[in-house]
Amino acid sequence: MQSPDPEPSGASPTADSPLPGVLPVPSVPAGTAAPSLEAAALLPLIDATVLDELDDELAGSGLAQRFARDYAAMWDQRLSRLGAAVDSQDEDSALDAVISLKISSAMVGGVRLAKLAELLEALIRQGDFAQGQVLMLGVALDGARTVSELQSTYILENG
Repeated sequence: MQSPDPEPSGASPTADSPLPGVLPVPSVPAGTAAPSLEAAALLPLIDATVLDELDDELAGSGLAQRFARDYAAMWDQRLSRLGAAVDSQDEDSALDAVISLKISSAMVGGVRLAKLAELLEALIRQGDFAQGQVLMLGVALDGARTVSELQSTYILENG
């Protein structure tokens, strides 16, 4: 099978998926979100400096660690709410949920998930819920990975 992208991506031997195992190129129209998805896939799951800086700003009060723990605990609820809104094509609820996800992810240093939420927000604003549903697969996968990394690094190290 030939890869649709002859340039090496460096991310995976399978160059036909911007997020390996999640979002195949055929589901993303040419010239739309594919380059942004590829860029998002290259971002780290967690930028640890974000929570470290928040902890410093809060004078080591432990609030940053509690915020990360609460973020992880609320992941399933956030994902469920966002998925239901996208599936039902409820633009207002979907925007509320995706903006909440984007901001809270950025606050815990979840840079890849924040970027995916930003891309999903754009699709919702365009009314492209079909592509939004496709992107939800990546949000779910990288969201779970983000929570896992937060739990195994920042939350355990500082808890």
